[in-house]
Amino acid sequence: MKIKRFDVIVIGAGSGLTISSRAESKGLKVAVIEKGPFGGTCLNRGCIPSKMLIHSADVIETINKAHEFGVTAKITKIDWNKIQKRVWNEIDPDAKSIEKGNRESKNITLYKEEGKFVDDKILKVGNEKITAEKIFICAGTRPTIPKIKGIEKTPYITSDEALRLKKQPKSMIIIGGGYIGMELGHFYSSIGTKVVSVNRGDKLLRREDEEISSAFTKIVSKKYDVMFNTNILRVSKKNNNIEMEVEQNGKKKKLRAEVLLIATGRVPNTDILDVKKTKVKVNEKGYIKVNGYMETNVKNIWAIGDIAGVYLFKHSANLEAAYVAFNAFNPDKKIKVNYLAMPHAIFTSPQIAGVGYKEQELKEKKIPYVKGKYSYIDTGMGKAIEDKDGFVKVLVDPKTKAILGCHILGTEASTLIHEVIISMKSKLGVKGINDAIYIHPALPEVVQRAFSNINWN
Repeated sequence: MKIKRFDVIVIGAGSGLTISSRAESKGLKVAVIEKGPFGGTCLNRGCIPSKMLIHSADVIETINKAHEFGVTAKITKIDWNKIQKRVWNEIDPDAKSIEKGNRESKNITLYKEEGKFVDDKILKVGNEKITAEKIFICAGTRPTIPKIKGIEKTPYITSDEALRLKKQPKSMIIIGGGYIGMELGHFYSSIGTKVVSVNRGDKLLRREDEEISSAFTKIVSKKYDVMFNTNILRVSKKNNNIEMEVEQNGKKKKLRAEVLLIATGRVPNTDILDVKKTKVKVNEKGYIKVNGYMETNVKNIWAIGDIAGVYLFKHSANLEAAYVAFNAFNPDKKIKVNYLAMPHAIFTSPQIAGVGYKEQELKEKKIPYVKGKYSYIDTGMGKAIEDKDGFVKVLVDPKTKAILGCHILGTEASTLIHEVIISMKSKLGVKGINDAIYIHPALPEVVQRAFSNINWN
């Protein structure tokens, strides 16, 4: 079989499109391999549609709390079809538009099929074999499915399907207490689905700062049924329901629900790509090993985004893509990816956001720190919006006053974290926050007060 040659191959049409666009603008012959819709996981089955759906849940929560503000309000109908159409009438045309733009480029050839490596720098796509001087692996991850007795014969959904259900389920069992399980738990429980969250550990969001995860666990446990220290013995389909047998504290119990959602993490797509057919090295979890420039051990093969496993965020993938798009075509001027102040947010209720070290990490690494904390309700706006649970926690180097970390639980946490990100990124430290003039009584005051409340002793 004759091998077709390109200057550049980009595997994955998510953040990898930044690289293919740069190559195309240079007049290079580019191949883009993407079996699914363009825009990647974020646009089609992740960040964007999930946040659009979650906003409906946030509106519902606001209405349900209206009585706290002297307003009598009542929800008379949840229109599932309208909730869905609002999202997908926006998302699907966007994905098609991105693909159309690539198809119209004279320098880009699209392969709407699954690609697999068959040799060093050679991929088989459909009935063709292709190669290129430069190859960029941007193929992401997929939901992982735990080994549970009976799972192979039991219908289940993952986050891929959970956003596009044709009808609202009356009940749902969610396996997993990470950010995906909790965001979907917030959405479905808020719109009226009876949710049960099943967890092996003793708290939710265990990778967050310990104070954040503990507080969040208490809040969510009051909203819907959350089970901890629970082992799943088996699952099966019985009539029109899913039946799950679990063991908790030595006692066995049966759970039943219309839908089973598995949200237990993600696995890199290196096995689907048959990366083992190349000399590209992967770690024990299957993520591609890269250096600070996102280069693999094979010359002129790069990997970015989730499949490289440095950070599993869309914004980190975009950051890596921007660096690689420059470095790959300017090898004499290449720059290491700067991950300083890499933040994250979880769009649950309450929202969570964090940047930098968690307190337990500082303790483990024996890094000296001082801490400041302030509650939303002790600020003017916190009182106005009745946020009784929210707080900001900051971690600072006692000598240099550099910001080591910040963690927020509460209203608009995903927005408030940005002023801390900027101060960390520009290396202004505590001074960058304390010297700023904050509008009174705007919500960001809670961030400044957390810094002003640091115990320096």
